[in-house]
Amino acid sequence: MPEMPAPSSPAHDPRIRRYALITIGVAVVLAAWGILTRLSARIALEHAAADAAVFTVATAQPSRGPGSDVLVLPGSVQAFYEAPIYARTAGYLRIWHTDIGTSVKKGQLLAEIDTPEVDQQLRQAEADLATAKANYQLARTTNERWQGLLATESVSKQDADERAGDAAAKEAAEQSAAANVARLRELESFKRVLAPFDGVVTQRNTDVGALINAGETPGSALFRVADTHRLRIYVSVPQSYAGLIGPGLAAGLVFADRPGKRYQAEVVSTARALDAASRTLQVELQIDNRSGELLPGSYAEVRFDLHGNSSTLRIPANAVLFRAQGLLVAIVDSTGHAHLRLITQGRDFGREIEVLAGVEPDDTLIVNPPDSLTDGMQVRIAAPAASAAPSGHG
Repeated sequence: MPEMPAPSSPAHDPRIRRYALITIGVAVVLAAWGILTRLSARIALEHAAADAAVFTVATAQPSRGPGSDVLVLPGSVQAFYEAPIYARTAGYLRIWHTDIGTSVKKGQLLAEIDTPEVDQQLRQAEADLATAKANYQLARTTNERWQGLLATESVSKQDADERAGDAAAKEAAEQSAAANVARLRELESFKRVLAPFDGVVTQRNTDVGALINAGETPGSALFRVADTHRLRIYVSVPQSYAGLIGPGLAAGLVFADRPGKRYQAEVVSTARALDAASRTLQVELQIDNRSGELLPGSYAEVRFDLHGNSSTLRIPANAVLFRAQGLLVAIVDSTGHAHLRLITQGRDFGREIEVLAGVEPDDTLIVNPPDSLTDGMQVRIAAPAASAAPSGHG
């Protein structure tokens, strides 16, 4: 029988070797791909971390101070003179002659008061005065007689001195009684309540038959009279503008009850001192009101047109950093690095502050800089927000 060929070993089988090489090649490719993927992810993560470490900041440019500033403040309008009218004597109101809104002249009768007790006291004082006068006349005559007798040594000097002393005492008693009568007559004159100056009666707080107690607390004035021919307007000016306000400065007034109208007033005086609590300067303006068009007690919007300083720069208040060394701003250079710069502050306008030194007109300021910002740190400037395109109407 012919001999059968011996079977080949698997290790020497070309197909198995080819499959093994292919498997090894695939494993190497997969391993290399995994390593490259991990390296790429690590590099991307490092780039992302580095990118996240760079602050994205909004920026703003310094602006020039305007040539003029408009300062608008609330004002309180008061009459040129205003006084509550009180009773100086006790009694009952007999009649009143003027009601609210009545124009009065100085010395005009406003009301009359019945004062029966004061009348009785006056009559008694007048009787006491008559008695004192009679006693003094008798004592004076007696003293003169005793002085004549003393000249002839008909009486002792002691007796004459007693008569002289009695006459002096009776004279003093007469003067005291006369002063009491004058006091009560003055109280009698207060039965007529008179206007202290030309003006308008703005309040009447009494009526016929009301009990009048002299010396009552300020809440019980009989009348209130205001002189409205000229008005005073009081304004509290913030400290940052106090140096620009002085006598002679003109201002415009706008009243809620006179829409569309603007009135001119003038500063007449200032307190020349700031209120320690509010850091404001009280300013008084005056305006002519002979027509009676404007009302005391009103609220007014006071507009000051002030001369500005266009040579100074203004920056947003939220661009300032408060550090131990003072006020700082962060400037971004052309390479995207932030630099901290010390500034000298001028006036504070709320949303803006005036900078006297430390900032140039072409500087790029970081708005709302982070507290951790340091000098030389890399930053990224945020892209400006795109403005919405106007919608068309077809």
